[in-house]
Amino acid sequence: MAVTASQKEFIADLFGGLGGISTRAMMGGLCIYHDGIIFAILGSDEKIYIKAKGPLAHDLKAAGATKFSMTRKNGTIGSMGYWTLPDEGLDDPEVACDWARRALAASDS
Repeated sequence: MAVTASQKEFIADLFGGLGGISTRAMMGGLCIYHDGIIFAILGSDEKIYIKAKGPLAHDLKAAGATKFSMTRKNGTIGSMGYWTLPDEGLDDPEVACDWARRALAASDS
């Protein structure tokens, strides 16, 4: 999938409340940064994933998020520390930015 201009605009609008948002293409998706720190990705499946581990990952799971996973060429399943943005965050930039702030705070620790 090639990332479209409208997808980039959606990301900018969704996380605009943070300020300092930038993106970079990666493997059919998009890395999403705040002031140069990655906090989320747009996967090639067109889902937004928030970077999380520990308590934040548990909170995302409790909110209905699912962990990023992929099937490798050899058929095994791999995963990374990224969780889908809960549905509520897709429709509400304030909620999306709250999750993003938590991800950024966790990356500082």
